Amino acid sequence: MSYIQFGNQIITAAEVLTMLASSQMLPQLVRWLIVEKAIAQINITAEEKSYAIKQFHQENHLTTPEIIASTLKNHGMNEVQLEALATRGLRIEKFKIATWGAKLESYFLQHKSQLDKVIYSLIRTSDPEVAQELYFRIKAREKTFAECAKEYSQGQEAQTGGLIGPVAIGQPHKEIVQKLLISQPGQLWPPMRLENWVVIIKLEKLIPAQLDDGMRSALLNHFFETWLNEEIEKTPLKVLEDAPTPTLLTK
Repeated sequence: MSYIQFGNQIITAAEVLTMLASSQMLPQLVRWLIVEKAIAQINITAEEKSYAIKQFHQENHLTTPEIIASTLKNHGMNEVQLEALATRGLRIEKFKIATWGAKLESYFLQHKSQLDKVIYSLIRTSDPEVAQELYFRIKAREKTFAECAKEYSQGQEAQTGGLIGPVAIGQPHKEIVQKLLISQPGQLWPPMRLENWVVIIKLEKLIPAQLDDGMRSALLNHFFETWLNEEIEKTPLKVLEDAPTPTLLTK
């Protein structure tokens, strides 16, 4: 029988499974298993492997053979498992590129308007008369938008002088988005009612999305997480009383 020794305590495989369930860590295990299966056939070169291991050692301060040996002992791992862990991130990235890399450009072009970002200023108050007065003060340049927001806005934006962003263009309320999309930088809009608030908005900057390295990485992550969640939904978790002893436990 496989078991884990924790101090003077002996923990069996069945007990580990119970502990994973009790600590709500079984979903993380399912996620790990699905990813491991997906990247099993991903090959990396000797140079890539060497560089990934070197980076992993630096990031985790594994600077001497003694420290590495101690880490292996403390985590119940062997050198092969440590190398697999060190190269896991690289293999995941290569899996993402191999699976969705060819789709990035077409997806970006199709969804570019949703990927644009915006910086805007917002004041919200429950009092229409206060909103109207603030609008005229800002328009007449008696006070800046930031000054009015800090003093009168009733949301968290008061802490930043009303400034919000950069955020995805689709993130704000749809009526705010409609105004921002037809605005010129610096354009101030009269107060408008949104549910229980009266708001004043001003466009600061519209930031068009670009298919640069950061965007490619964000889109690959989006595809990956979407796929992973779908796989988790398709792979229901079952705890079987007479299942074979899990192979991931150390003996």
